[in-house]
Amino acid sequence: MMKKVIVTGGAGFIGSAVCRYLVKERQVEVLNLDKLTYAGVPESLKEIEDSPLYRFAKVDVCDKEAVTEAFVDFQPDAVMHLAAESHVDRSIDGPSAFIETNIVGTYNMLGCAREYWNELSTDRKKEFRFHHISTDEVYGSLGAEGLFEETTSYDPRSPYSASKASSDHLVMAWFHTYGLPVVITNCSNNYGPYHFPEKLIPLVILNALDEKPLPIYGKGDNIRDWLYVEDHARALVTVVETGRLGETYNVGGRNERTNLEVVETICSILDELRPRESASYKDLIAFVTDRPGHDARYAIDATKLETELGWKAQEDFDSGIRKTVQWYLDNAWWWKPLREGRYTGERLGTA
Repeated sequence: MMKKVIVTGGAGFIGSAVCRYLVKERQVEVLNLDKLTYAGVPESLKEIEDSPLYRFAKVDVCDKEAVTEAFVDFQPDAVMHLAAESHVDRSIDGPSAFIETNIVGTYNMLGCAREYWNELSTDRKKEFRFHHISTDEVYGSLGAEGLFEETTSYDPRSPYSASKASSDHLVMAWFHTYGLPVVITNCSNNYGPYHFPEKLIPLVILNALDEKPLPIYGKGDNIRDWLYVEDHARALVTVVETGRLGETYNVGGRNERTNLEVVETICSILDELRPRESASYKDLIAFVTDRPGHDARYAIDATKLETELGWKAQEDFDSGIRKTVQWYLDNAWWWKPLREGRYTGERLGTA
């Protein structure tokens, strides 16, 4: 069992969920390496910031000296590499940051991990793992039928997904060429607490509370498979602990919804929990020009993870989205400074 884990990007949405789960539920010692870009929110770790099991270091994953020092000082049993630029719209406006962090940063992490691993004792070498966390977007766009499987060919369509596809290939190359013990996961769209407000679900919740338009790209018929972030965190820890080396595991919630269905569901929950004076929140829905290169449908087949490693999602979309809406209603202390400072809801990714 892991005792000490380096988590990169641990101040981000999924990374902070992983840190909270490791510290609170698994009593694992965590070193969080995060550059604290616009999407890095240390307040997401408020629940564990005073724990003796949690440490934070402001480190860019592209900084070889800083990353090497972290390995040497902390002596981890595993690395969970989540640090990445992740918003498709921002990758359309400025792809260079995605190339630097997602590709060069992963290359640097692999190099530092390999140097560290080579110096471990035989027993510790056998136990060490490098877990690379990726996305289903590397597979491209599905038609009306079918699911992404681990054997699905890569077909990225955005600068973001292309950069993640590249990093996936680098990780697998380090396994085959150098023997570095790696596992990869590719997940569907996450949602839940502490989600930065630029993404669809928190954007819609907060725009609705502000009585602003609820923007939906195109006709709203693009389909995503939604995964509750805390289910994802459990899946990631399961894979790093018990996954087979050199294997990829897809993580999905089996919760396909069109974007329009997602927004209408949020509106219905808000109509119940915090009703408007004279109308439904659905009246705020506004269809806008579609995103360039917008993939039609994503859907994950998580059978391999479920059958081989025994993971199951605990939340379906109906239960998870209600918890999410309620969390945003109860935690303005977290999101209000972000909406007033870093991101106010403006449209991104128009190219």
